[in-house]
Amino acid sequence: QVQLVESGGGLVQAGGSLRLSCAASGSIFSRNVMGWYRQAPGKQRELVADITTGGSTDYADSVKGRFTISRDNANNTVYLQMNSLKPEDTSVYYCNVKTWTALSISYDYWGQGTQVTVSS
Repeated sequence: QVQLVESGGGLVQAGGSLRLSCAASGSIFSRNVMGWYRQAPGKQRELVADITTGGSTDYADSVKGRFTISRDNANNTVYLQMNSLKPEDTSVYYCNVKTWTALSISYDYWGQGTQVTVSS
């Protein structure tokens, strides 16, 4: 079982910055991807950014150039640095870990979510 503990959400003015952190504990296989998703009221959950163990990253077009994802493999922690925040970034942000066994059996874990609110 894997547990994800998120921190760093809050209220910020437009143009400001926040940094989200997510610490994973438990059985995470060496083959994994850590990422952040977000879900606003009435909308589907969407990928914000993810990062592989090797450091390859993927970003939603809406956050490219403003958000940076990084990870600490030794501590199974993933970070999301969010700069130049906009009111449309307001959402609940969820940490996610996808991991695969040697036989390619996949597991998908979610954090409890952290609220990010950007005021105009």
